[in-house]
Amino acid sequence: MKIHHLKPPAGAHRPKTRKGRGIAAGKGKTAGRGTKGTGARGRMPAGFEGGQMPLQRRLPKLPGFTSRNRVEYAAVNVRTLEETFAAGDEVTPETLRGKGLVRKGSAPVKVLGEGELTKALQVSAHAFSGSARDKIAASGGTITVIAGRRPAGE
Repeated sequence: MKIHHLKPPAGAHRPKTRKGRGIAAGKGKTAGRGTKGTGARGRMPAGFEGGQMPLQRRLPKLPGFTSRNRVEYAAVNVRTLEETFAAGDEVTPETLRGKGLVRKGSAPVKVLGEGELTKALQVSAHAFSGSARDKIAASGGTITVIAGRRPAGE
């Protein structure tokens, strides 16, 4: 048996229904579209809800919606760095996770400026608040911004 010998079983294929060919044909007059209304006339765009605000435009206004582009940071305050690390230590997301200060697995780390810092630390993180930058620089420390996993606006 060859591929060109194959054919579907009898009754498997039915001819295409030809609409609008007269009442005797079975799909005449309105051609299965009903009487009047938008569906009987032209085409409507996908998602059109008769003039009501479409679902894809309503969703962002409803509670519980979060944007797919939102970046949730694991936050660490300058006060915590002061209490946990010694002067001259290198602070990275890995060392913060090792000491249990950051719990969110792969979340980017942001250093916030709450508290005081008197030690010079080498801090590497994905983002810094303005006050955190000022406090780390004032204590003689250095700041390194880790690239990647940051929102477009920052």
